[in-house]
Amino acid sequence: MPPEPEQPQVREHILKFLRSSLGVVRILQIVLGAGLWVTIAANKYEKSIHYVVFVAVFFWLLTLALFFLTLLGKQDLVPLLGGERWLCTNLAHDVAAVALYLPATGVLIYKTVRNSYCTLEKYDRFCLYKVYLTASVFASLCCLAYLLSVGYGASRKCRGEQMVI
Repeated sequence: MPPEPEQPQVREHILKFLRSSLGVVRILQIVLGAGLWVTIAANKYEKSIHYVVFVAVFFWLLTLALFFLTLLGKQDLVPLLGGERWLCTNLAHDVAAVALYLPATGVLIYKTVRNSYCTLEKYDRFCLYKVYLTASVFASLCCLAYLLSVGYGASRKCRGEQMVI
């Protein structure tokens, strides 16, 4: 049987990406994003929280796709956005995530403050204060993680690099 020459290269690429700053931040974004939308989706929510769920799920799925494409080194398979444009694609994704996570975080903070009356001892009805507080923390941390990857991508782009790792 002929030897498989690509296996060590693929394994090295995967390990290189997982050890890189972007790989660690992407894993953090995936975990925090999942925490956010699961926290909200597991509870009763209304009106403006639909926007937060949309942002959380949309960017969780996109980040997952970017993560696996970069992890497997298959970014060249993406038409128009892959190959030499992959760094710009990642940067645009991260900027859009920050731009949409900021208002989502604001909505969650507003809802948290609006439901703060539930913290009174005598209040015995169902209250979403703790849910909104937890979701606010997840959204803030997620936005910060995307902001870190914006800084990482922008610094690589300013140095004239075209690859994400």
